Amino acid sequence: MAVKKIQSALISVFYKDNLEPIIALLKKHGVTIYSTGGTQKFIEDQGAEVIPVEELTSYPSIFGGRVKTLHPKVFGGILYRRENEGDLSQAAEFEIPAIDLVIVDLYPFEETVASGASEADIIEKIDIGGISLIRAAAKNFKDVTIIASKNQYAELEAKLTEQDGGTTLEDRRYFAAQAFQVSSNYDTHIFNYFNQSENIPALKVSESKAKALRYGENPHQAAHFYGDLEQLFDQLNGKELSYNNLVDVDAAVNLIAEFPDQTAFAILKHTNACGCATASTVKEAYQKAFAADTLSAFGGVLVTNQTVDKAAAEEMHSLFFEVLIAPEFTEEALEILKGKKNRILLRQKMALPGTKMIKTLLNGVIEQDKDLATESKADFKVATQKAPSEKEMDALVFAAKVCKHTKSNTIVLSNDNQLFASGVGQTSRVDALKQAIIKANEFGFDLKGAVMASDAFFPFPDCVEIAHEAGITAVVQPGGSIKDQDSIAFCDAHGMSMVMTGVRHFKH
Repeated sequence: MAVKKIQSALISVFYKDNLEPIIALLKKHGVTIYSTGGTQKFIEDQGAEVIPVEELTSYPSIFGGRVKTLHPKVFGGILYRRENEGDLSQAAEFEIPAIDLVIVDLYPFEETVASGASEADIIEKIDIGGISLIRAAAKNFKDVTIIASKNQYAELEAKLTEQDGGTTLEDRRYFAAQAFQVSSNYDTHIFNYFNQSENIPALKVSESKAKALRYGENPHQAAHFYGDLEQLFDQLNGKELSYNNLVDVDAAVNLIAEFPDQTAFAILKHTNACGCATASTVKEAYQKAFAADTLSAFGGVLVTNQTVDKAAAEEMHSLFFEVLIAPEFTEEALEILKGKKNRILLRQKMALPGTKMIKTLLNGVIEQDKDLATESKADFKVATQKAPSEKEMDALVFAAKVCKHTKSNTIVLSNDNQLFASGVGQTSRVDALKQAIIKANEFGFDLKGAVMASDAFFPFPDCVEIAHEAGITAVVQPGGSIKDQDSIAFCDAHGMSMVMTGVRHFKH
C-alpha cells in the first residue's frame, strides 16, 4: 500500500512517558506540530518547534482548561476530506490547515475512580476534547493517523521509522479500530460509575486486557481471557494457565474465602471440592483435605489461605497437581515446589473484586448478584425437638460453606472441619446423598455422628431416612418445602437434629 507522509500533527496527552522518540522522529521529518499547555512545553523541551493551538484558533484555553481544542480550525483540520473539492475549498476559505496525525492520551478516569477520589475530582477527569479528537481522527482514517493511547507509541515509532515518516491506509485503519476500542472502553467506565446510583437497566462490560489461551474447555475450542490477572496473582512457577485452570482457580479462591479466620485448605476438580478442611497448620489441613478423596486429588487445583511453609510443601510435593494458590510461600517451600517445572504456583495478592456475575445464554446475557450470603450459627433455626450440640453446630457451619460452592444437586457430608464426601451435580438429591455415602465409605470415613448439608430443601423425608441409616446425626438445609414437616418428624422420631437457614444455594 502507498505510504502517506505525515506533514502535521496535533499532540495533547496526559502522560508524556515514552513520547520522546516520537517527537524526535517528527522533528527529523519536519512535521508541523500543534499542541497545548503542558504537552507543548514537553515537546519544546525536546528541541522541537510547536505552534500553540491558541495561535491556530485565536482563542485561549478557557474554563479552567475544559475548552482548548474544541474549535472548527482544529476539528476541521482533522475531518476535512483531502480528495473532496468542496472540503478543500472550504478549508482554504477558512484557513484551516490539514492535521495528519493526532496523538491523544485521555485523562485517567478509571485510575481516579479507583483511587477513591471525590466525585468532583472524578468528574473533572471525564475527558471531552480528547475523546472528541479521537473519534474525529478515527472517522477520517483515510487521511489521518490516530494514536489514542500511550500504549501505541512504540507501534507508531516503528511505523514511522520503517516507512520514512509515513503510514499506509492499512496502518491508519488499524489505529482507528484501536482508537474506537479506547473510546468505547472509556465511555463504558464512565457510564458504570454513574450507574452505581442510577441503576439504568443496561449491561456495559469492557476489558481492554486480553490474553489468548491455549484452547478452551477442549482442544477444538478457541479461547481468550479478558481481564487483569496480574492484579490478583503473581505467577511464581509453571506453564501458562489454561481455560480450565482459570475456571477452577476462580472456584478455589471463592471457596477458600469462606474461611477468613481459620487455616483452611481445599482441593478442587472441575470446580467442585474433592477435599476441604481446616486445621492448626497448612500441612495438617492439606492432609485432612487430601484424605477425603486421594483419587480425585490427582491433577487438581489446590488452595490455602495461609503461607505454605516447608513442612506443607514436602507433604504435598509428591502429588501431581496443576495449580497451588496461596497468599505467600516461604523460600524453602518454593524451592521444593518448583521441582516440577510445569506446576503452576500462584501468590494471591487480593480478594476477588466485584459483586456481579454474568454469563452468555441463548441469544443474550444473564447477570446476577454474586452469592455472597454465608450462614453462621446465628442464622440457624432449629427445626427439630433436639438441638445440635455445639460440636455439631460447628460441623454444620463447615458443611454448609462447602455445600454452597458445590454444583447442584449436592449433598455434603463432613465432621470435625473436614469434608468426608459430597454428591455432586446430580439430577436427584437422593442420588447425590447415595453418591456421597459411597465415596465416604470408600475412603474409610465413619459417618456415625457426621453431619449433612443440602443446597436446597427436602421435598420428601427420603434423604433424612438414608442419612439416619448411615449414622448421620445432624442436618442443615434451607427449608421452605410444603413438606418440611415430614423430614422434621422423621428426625424427631429418630433422635436427629435439623437446622434451617432460610437461604438456598443452588449452583449451576
